Amino acid sequence: MRKLALFASVCAVLLFANFAHSQQIDVAGGAGEVYSSKNYNASLAYLPPAETGGIYPSFTIDRIKENHFGYSAEFVTVYKKQLYNGYQEYRPFLYDVNGLFTHHVAKRANLDLTAGAGGETVLFYAPGTCQYSTGCITHLNSNHFLVHAGAGFRYTVWRRVFVRPEANYYYILHNTQDFHSSNVIRLGASVGYTFGGK
Repeated sequence: MRKLALFASVCAVLLFANFAHSQQIDVAGGAGEVYSSKNYNASLAYLPPAETGGIYPSFTIDRIKENHFGYSAEFVTVYKKQLYNGYQEYRPFLYDVNGLFTHHVAKRANLDLTAGAGGETVLFYAPGTCQYSTGCITHLNSNHFLVHAGAGFRYTVWRRVFVRPEANYYYILHNTQDFHSSNVIRLGASVGYTFGGK
């Protein structure tokens, strides 16, 4: 199902690119790590852990107009399930829609700035096996609204192929219900392709 959704997305982008005469569409995939602060002072036995660690693959699509403004959408999740306090597996998903501004800083190089909003869904998996004859829930969802800001340095390495080191900041509302901090930073890089434009 995921492969079909990805294939449909790529086809839609390719079709859309044919209609974007002077506009530019960037499609990129990448990976990075997530960082957040830990609690070192509290005396509780089971502290909310920091939302950190793991490799986070990402998928981004940008549409940029002639005036250097545009919009983008981004989806990020962790590659492998994480352990919550060393006990319960979980997987976070981050997704956002942003306004975008790009500024040409050198030959073949642009600074991309984004700001927007989205959400975080954390899927928790129940540990162990189910022992109840009536069945049991094996996962729970935790959903939160987030505000996002990001910056990337997009460098065209060959024709329309680019690499983009990037830094992203997320303020996740009520994230302290599940984790120690509402402030999350994602550092990474992506590789992409530009359709349309000049």
